[in-house]
Amino acid sequence: MDFNEGEIIYIDKPLHWTSFDVVKRIRLRILRRIKQKKLKVGHAGTLDPLATGVMIICTGRATKRIEEFQYQTKEYIATLRLGATTPSFDLETEIDGVYPHEHITRESVERTLPRFVGSIMQIPPSYSACKVDGRRAYDMARKGQAVDLKPKELVIDEIELLSCELPEIKIRVVCSKGTYIRALARDIGEALGSGAHLVGLIRTRVGDVTLADCLSVEQVADMIDHIDVEPVLEEEKKE
Repeated sequence: MDFNEGEIIYIDKPLHWTSFDVVKRIRLRILRRIKQKKLKVGHAGTLDPLATGVMIICTGRATKRIEEFQYQTKEYIATLRLGATTPSFDLETEIDGVYPHEHITRESVERTLPRFVGSIMQIPPSYSACKVDGRRAYDMARKGQAVDLKPKELVIDEIELLSCELPEIKIRVVCSKGTYIRALARDIGEALGSGAHLVGLIRTRVGDVTLADCLSVEQVADMIDHIDVEPVLEEEKKE
């Protein structure tokens, strides 16, 4: 393998890891293996710490393909808990509101979900990487500062109800770049006349890359340790 020329690695991101944690671990492992001090390593599409699933890592010259992967269609399996909200719309923060949910039935969920298919406007979560006057929204939100984010247009191709064990529902979502599944959970809760937050999220596909194509971080680290690597010429090191 030639990590400088460019390699693409598919990883199943572990729970509680940030996307940066994964990139850092892989970069350090590669640098140790190829005996270099620097190497471009990046990822295509951030996953929240409480999400798992498909994460595409690019190295060297392959980092030029990151934007290409980011614009590919993504698929998620999301578990929503109805009747309660949190500031981050997931389990990162404590419940801040409790709402009636006894009126919600499987039939009302099935009627509501199609309303979110197609081109929709979505307000990103305050706990997100969106920038407000040059600052990350999540930095402001964690300091208790008000965050004013504008709605963004996105496309949801499919929403399928996989299970309905109220007050929890599990859905499959196929969507475009820029979709916040946490914000979708918030909006579905409101549309059902209640509240909701995300309690589980798996990214199952990016473009044609599925979970079946992915390795664990440990498997990738072991692979890096045991593969043959291309030697780096002195002229290449100076580039």
